[in-house]
Amino acid sequence: MPREDVALVIVKGFLDVDTATELHHHLANQMHHGRRHLLLDLSSVPFMDSSGINIILKAYKETRQVGGSIGVIDPAPAVQRILDLTGVSLTVPSYKTADEALDETGGALSRP
Repeated sequence: MPREDVALVIVKGFLDVDTATELHHHLANQMHHGRRHLLLDLSSVPFMDSSGINIILKAYKETRQVGGSIGVIDPAPAVQRILDLTGVSLTVPSYKTADEALDETGGALSRP
């Protein structure tokens, strides 16, 4: 039985000041519809700036307030480096695959 409280969000392209607000609105919409656990597939994100970091941290705070979680899936090496340098990777776990992330969150995904 799929878990309705988990959403896989596939992010493509640059995650920067031009796209971060759109991602934030999308994540807020997922949470509004009861998805407390957010998995961000960042495998197709070649670049992320501080705007992307801020959105991930804001989503972390918002999911924690409702007993949820956030994780990133397969970030590109440049993105993983930013997550590591900023300390985000200490708070937000990274997974190699969606299946690995699901094992950690304990259920199947509800795809948006």
